[in-house]
Amino acid sequence: MKLTLKVWRQKGHNDKGSLVEYQAKDVSPDMSFLEMLDVVNEGLIKKGEDAIAFDSDCREGICGMCSLVINGKPHGPELGTATCQLHMRTFSDGDTIVVEPFRARAFPPVKDLAVDRSSFDRIMQAGGYVSVNTGNAPEANANLISHHTAEKAMDAAACIGCGACVAACPNASAMLFVAAKVSQYALLPQGQPERAKRAMAMREAMDDEGFGNCSNEYACEAACPKDIKVENIARLNREHLRAMICSDE
Repeated sequence: MKLTLKVWRQKGHNDKGSLVEYQAKDVSPDMSFLEMLDVVNEGLIKKGEDAIAFDSDCREGICGMCSLVINGKPHGPELGTATCQLHMRTFSDGDTIVVEPFRARAFPPVKDLAVDRSSFDRIMQAGGYVSVNTGNAPEANANLISHHTAEKAMDAAACIGCGACVAACPNASAMLFVAAKVSQYALLPQGQPERAKRAMAMREAMDDEGFGNCSNEYACEAACPKDIKVENIARLNREHLRAMICSDE
């Protein structure tokens, strides 16, 4: 396959970026999108040019690092797929592909396709954990949890914190991400002691980071590589309301 790439290049946070055109030749349909970028970078390095900066880690759709907007869609055209899982057979020979970074005020650019998503880390640090010392692992059947509840918690915990929901949202809202992190604890017994505190702290941290609010566009759910559902946002709103009521008592 031969492809034309229009890649966003930006030297630093304070520099002005632009789309630069590259030719990707001899691309195997079995390559992942990131492997294709690796090949392009090898060619640039051989010519003495600066390689395209982009984030990646596990390349197994787990770490959430591969945050690219491909032809206007976070992670590309395939639903429920991270960029590292997107294969070049999705595209056709001769296609032009536009590659950009996630764009949000709370995701400041670092270089080229890499952005600073440490705002997500700060939100989780604000309350997305269990600080109770539980000791040794209890007997699996000691805490009775319905299958339905356990599945809901596991579905929320599948969030990899990639930020595709923010990139897809016209308001750059992080509600789906925060909702998933709040939900996975609120649904299980282990998360009950700090349930109210967690909902308040993470919601406030999200606002402090400059993310927008949810306006029910559903673009976040459509872009999520792990199919996190917007029903979690409704749960986050209920948890936040419950926390405010409890704090007034």
